[in-house]
Amino acid sequence: MLYYTQLVFLKQDQAEMFHEFEDRVLPLLTTYGGQLLLRWRRTHGTIVQTAVGDPYEVHLIAFPTAEDFRNYVNDETRKSFLHLKDGSVERVLLIEGARLA
Repeated sequence: MLYYTQLVFLKQDQAEMFHEFEDRVLPLLTTYGGQLLLRWRRTHGTIVQTAVGDPYEVHLIAFPTAEDFRNYVNDETRKSFLHLKDGSVERVLLIEGARLA
């Protein structure tokens, strides 16, 4: 199992558009064996220290293989909603990892 952590940074005042994007694409995870393990939205003022900024949301997802993840990313239905992501997301920091022990 591979794990992907996303730190999602939004454009100002675009949370509603971002939520619409997520509502459309997150259900597609299971089509490719993916699981949404954590979707965390920070509370203002909870960051103790950061060198990357203050993300709007943090996602932890898992896929059986990197190919499954790539297939999800390239899903045609998901791609049809990328305009919502492009309009709302400033940047994403994606971290790939594996479970230890």
